[in-house]
Formats: sequence, structure tokens, C-alpha cells
Amino acid sequence: MTSTTLVARPPMTRDEVGTLVGRTMGLVAVTAAAFAVGAYLGRNFSDGSSWLLLVAAFAVLFGIDTVAQRSANLAVAMLFGFGVLVGLSLAPTLSYYGNTDPATLWQTGAATALFVAGSGAAGYATRRDLSAVARYFFWALVALIVFGVVLIFVQIPGGALIYSLLGLVIFAGLTAFDFQRLRQSKDVRDAPLLAVSIFLDILNVFTLMLSLFGGDS
Repeated sequence: MTSTTLVARPPMTRDEVGTLVGRTMGLVAVTAAAFAVGAYLGRNFSDGSSWLLLVAAFAVLFGIDTVAQRSANLAVAMLFGFGVLVGLSLAPTLSYYGNTDPATLWQTGAATALFVAGSGAAGYATRRDLSAVARYFFWALVALIVFGVVLIFVQIPGGALIYSLLGLVIFAGLTAFDFQRLRQSKDVRDAPLLAVSIFLDILNVFTLMLSLFGGDS
């Protein structure tokens, strides 16, 4: 009879945590730059192609989760591709605002930066374990998605405004949780997965803010 002892990874040193934070935020910046490239390249795309590009982007996203622990270089390349595809999918919307109301884009960008910085700092600094709270926010996000589908078919007064405000509350919690994961992680190789989670937080906050500032409500 044999027994196998699972050895937990030891906590990272302060230098290793600094390396992980730097690498993760660097990858977030790279993904954001790729997003900007995609948004520029797709500025003349039609709205009809957006959904196909978004599906392709999420196919790449699932691929990142598969290869992250096996090949860091491939994960980074896929992260860049994900950013480009998401930028292409949102390019028609961004191009519309850029041509008709560019101030809205700047206001949205500034508000997003402040929102993510505040939520992220709170999550990184808190000593309370947010994992249990994050599960509630996840299911709240699922409910919000269902509400968004309902809004497509049912006209609800102020529905878009309610959707945006609830979404910001949910992503405040999820952003805080993802930044706490950044502090608590025990492996530098987690950087690509952490980066894509934080980028998705930023992207969702940006689109919700754009709905508010753009007057879609």
C-alpha cells in the first residue's frame, strides 16, 4: 500500500509577487494595445461581422486557459490575438462614437480608469477573502446576462440604465477579486490568465460606462 502526499506550493516571496504583478499588468497593457490595433483596423467593418469576431475571440480565450501552464509564449501570443479580435468586434461601435461624439470616448476611458483603479486597489489591499463574495457576483453576472437578453425582446423603461448600473456594481466586485488573486497567487505562470481576467473586467466596465456616457439609456 502506497500513499501520495500532495505538497502545496509555498507562498511567493515579495520579489516574486512583484514579478507577477509587473508581468500581469504588462500583459494587460499588451492586450489593451492589441485591442486598440484591432479597433483601428476594423473601423470600417459592418456591424454584422461583430458577433462572428466576438465568438472567435472567446474561442481564443478558452484556448488561453488550456495552454497557459504549458507554454507561456503561446499564451501571450493568443492573448494578443484575443485583444485584436475583441477590438475588431467593437470597432464599428467605437468608430461611430469617434466620428459623432469623440468626447464620449475620452470621458468613458477616464471613468473606466478611475473605476478599475479604485476597485482594483481595494481588492489588492483588503485582507478579507473575497472568493466567497466573488461566487455571488458570478451568479449575479449570469442573471444580468439573462436580463440583457430579456431587454432585447421586452421594452422596459430605464432598462438599459438599470443594466449598466447593476453591471458596474457586479464588476466592481469581480475586479476587486481579480486584483486580490493577483496578490494571492502562488505561481508566476498564472500571469496570462490573471491578465485576461483583468482585461475582461476593464473591457466590460468600459462598455458599461460607454452605455451611460453615450446616452443609450
